[in-house]
Amino acid sequence: MLNRYPLWKYLLIVIVLLVGLVYSLPNLYPEDPSVQISSASGDATIDDSQLERIQESLLDAGIDIKAVESDDTRVLIRLEDSDDQLRSRDRIADILGGDYVVALNLAESTPAWLQSFAASPMTLGLDLRGGVHFLLEVDMDAALTQRLEVNASAVREQLRSERIRYRSTDIEDRTISIAFTSEEDRDNARRLISREFRDFDYQSAGDGRGARLVMTMTDQAVSELQDYAINQNLTTLRNRVDELGVAEPMVQRQGPDRIVVELPGVQDTVAAKRVVGATANLEFRLEARPDTPDMETETFSFRNDESRTADLMRDVIISGDSVSSASRSFDENGRPQVNINLDGTGGTLMNRATRTNIGRNMAVLFIEHKTRERTVMEDGEEVTVREPYTERGLISLATIQSALGNSFRITGLDSPTEAAELALLLRSGSLAAPIYFVQERTIGPSLGAENIQRGVLSVQIGMLLVLLFMLVRYKVFGIFANVALALNLMMVVAGMSLLGATLTLPGIAGIVLTIGMAVDANVLIYERIREELRGGMSIQQAIHAGYERAFTSIVDANITTLLVAIILFSIGTGPVKGFAVTLSLGIITSMFTALMVTRALVNLTYGGRPVKKLWI
Repeated sequence: MLNRYPLWKYLLIVIVLLVGLVYSLPNLYPEDPSVQISSASGDATIDDSQLERIQESLLDAGIDIKAVESDDTRVLIRLEDSDDQLRSRDRIADILGGDYVVALNLAESTPAWLQSFAASPMTLGLDLRGGVHFLLEVDMDAALTQRLEVNASAVREQLRSERIRYRSTDIEDRTISIAFTSEEDRDNARRLISREFRDFDYQSAGDGRGARLVMTMTDQAVSELQDYAINQNLTTLRNRVDELGVAEPMVQRQGPDRIVVELPGVQDTVAAKRVVGATANLEFRLEARPDTPDMETETFSFRNDESRTADLMRDVIISGDSVSSASRSFDENGRPQVNINLDGTGGTLMNRATRTNIGRNMAVLFIEHKTRERTVMEDGEEVTVREPYTERGLISLATIQSALGNSFRITGLDSPTEAAELALLLRSGSLAAPIYFVQERTIGPSLGAENIQRGVLSVQIGMLLVLLFMLVRYKVFGIFANVALALNLMMVVAGMSLLGATLTLPGIAGIVLTIGMAVDANVLIYERIREELRGGMSIQQAIHAGYERAFTSIVDANITTLLVAIILFSIGTGPVKGFAVTLSLGIITSMFTALMVTRALVNLTYGGRPVKKLWI
């Protein structure tokens, strides 16, 4: 019989629509404007009396509190009005002082019964939700210096293993200069080193006790190093951002030596900047023996006690690059520590160094690259100059009791927060070169709310115009198309929520475009039905032919658009991807609603019964 669906098709449509309804509902519950309080050092806690003082102060200021939630690490105060966030933050900061970080936040308010279905609202992008935008610059000079230091250490080890005497090694610009006691030692060293280190040009200088070998890194090697540094830093920053748990962050290269990081929804900029911008790394070195020549040793002080110092070997056993995993824990005395697991190469090097030095001290050296700013006068104007510098300090100095392998622990840390951050940095990998903050912008939730309002208004206007057109043009069938259009919008929202996709302003533009495209299929079908009716076909046959014969055209048109959306998603970044996601989802859902939902509504209304006139 024409224009009748089997029961299973109706059930399928109902199930799909119910799932779409459940997973779109969380978006009706907007996030609560909140103020988050956390410890600046990890040691401070907020007691009940402080919390009571905060609540009294906010109520005295006429700020309505919706709820207060607290756990071991933070306190979250939900507010009724977003306009009260800034005032609340300032009042709370005045009460608690500098031991705490008071940040703006947006707290999810999805009901528990929806959360039981794992339903959650769409993730909003930086332009809608607010967050932080960092522009970072990679210090390429420091990357080159670090690579030369590693090579110099490897050269010294090779010379010692071959018993070739050298006096000193110096690093300047792109060169490593090695001093020897004789020309014979220099020539032997050149033959040995040139076979292993092919990224350098070699030049002999001086004679007698002034004999030197100058190694200059080639232009190609420098270029490859710079590309490696920026790509490695991109990978490391992405790992760190993943550790922060930020939804749909953006970490991408900008130009030859800059990286853009955008963290939607992050309001605690202090913590984000501390983790993202940290350039910490570790080095494991042996303590120097009393008879070690001065040129092979360096002196460092302890981080927690600068009056204590230790002389270490210049050669590094391993660095943080060899760490495969790291986690925070506590030792038997309740003090924080970091448990370290090394990769295969790192474990081999550690075992080789420790098994022959049992009873000797091994140090853990903490290295951090920072910048300081100072104001200078240039041409009569004050100019801010950024000066990079490096801090090195000992975390621990312990005696090697037995040969170490792939697993061991680091103690001597000041607080659980320091241990947690060190473990995070080691897990995510060390930076190939220091990075410095060139620009920092914070987008507040109020600006995001304004963007959302404008975006919703554009969707409403676009949808209203389409609804009116379909009603005027196709009458009863226009009602079917409008119902399908509303269901299509619901399913797009549900699909984005299920996929965890991020909605941005370009994404809203994609939704508006989807609204216009969603009725295209219905227009093709309805015009085909009209054409068949004008050709003298019966009403039931015209409806059937309209859906059957328009099917191929609809599929072809939507597949080509879907392919374009997939290409945009594949090669695009940031906003372009947001547009492609909503467009792709809209195409898929509009196919379902136009071909199945409207057909079901038409079948229920006209199928299997005599119809004298068709309102189309």
